[in-house]
This record gives sequence, structure tokens and C-alpha cells, in this order.
Amino acid sequence: MKIYQSRLFEKKVKKMTKAEKKALDREVRNIAENLNIDEEKKGDLKGVFVHKFKLKTNLYLLAYRKADKDWELVMIGSHENYYRNLKSYLKSK
Repeated sequence: MKIYQSRLFEKKVKKMTKAEKKALDREVRNIAENLNIDEEKKGDLKGVFVHKFKLKTNLYLLAYRKADKDWELVMIGSHENYYRNLKSYLKSK
């Protein structure tokens, strides 16, 4: 299994602190071990899965999608305008 990152995801992770990156790595491993942990979104976001987790006191959402055995980390961010931004990003691709 290979895990790819979108350019948008890379930019967000670059701005994170070392502790936040460590917590994010734990969450990604958790998703990789339990691929059925999240439900697939419906409508415009069909094929996208969103994982919710907390970093310190903030709720973060991590969008990813699967392609056979590989999967792509699409976007990470706080809940504010998250789904709107995710939809516009996926439409632009």
C-alpha cells in the first residue's frame, strides 16, 4: 500500500509544528490499520472519506480517498468552511 499526498495537503502539513506532525502521523497510521474506520461521503464528495480527530483542543478533519490498494491524503484543516473548500478543490482537479 502506498500513501500519496496532494499538493494542498503538503502545504498545510509544512506549516504544522513538530508535535502536530507527530499526532498526524499517528492518525494516518490508525487509518491505514483500520481502513473501514470512516464512512464514505455522499453527493458531491462521493469517493472521499473524512476522518475527524483532535490536536490539542482543535478538531481537525482529514480527507482521503482510496484507489485499489493505494490511497491519497487530499486535505486537512479545521471544520470552518472545510467541506466548501474540499468541494472546490476537488472540482478544480
